[in-house]
Amino acid sequence: MLYMLMGYVVLLVGFFCLGQQAFTQNSELLLPMLVPLVLILWPLFNTYYQIRAEKPIYRPGYVHGEIDINSIREIIKGKTMWIRFKPSLATGGLIIKFNRFNEIYLAPKNNEELIADLPKLNGSINIIN
Repeated sequence: MLYMLMGYVVLLVGFFCLGQQAFTQNSELLLPMLVPLVLILWPLFNTYYQIRAEKPIYRPGYVHGEIDINSIREIIKGKTMWIRFKPSLATGGLIIKFNRFNEIYLAPKNNEELIADLPKLNGSINIIN
């Protein structure tokens, strides 16, 4: 994500340097170029995970949802999921298996805190290291 952001900023500066006069005269040309920048920065600064009302809530940028705590079957710690629903870009997070076949990959700042809190709410969660 950071490399994509840096590449986009370099591209934006390059366009600005090549056509500086066009951008200074028509500042509305800059708006369509800033929209992708906002879409890149939004998940970087607005990602969080919470346990609210006995439901884990995930919100990485513009994706959000919640999981019923009683439907969580298993948590795999320290692995990275490369396919399926992955609302996190970090590696070494948690794979949470819930319902019958659903999986989600979350990467909180501290895996241990989330792992310590979830079994308190649902004692039947199987933790795999």
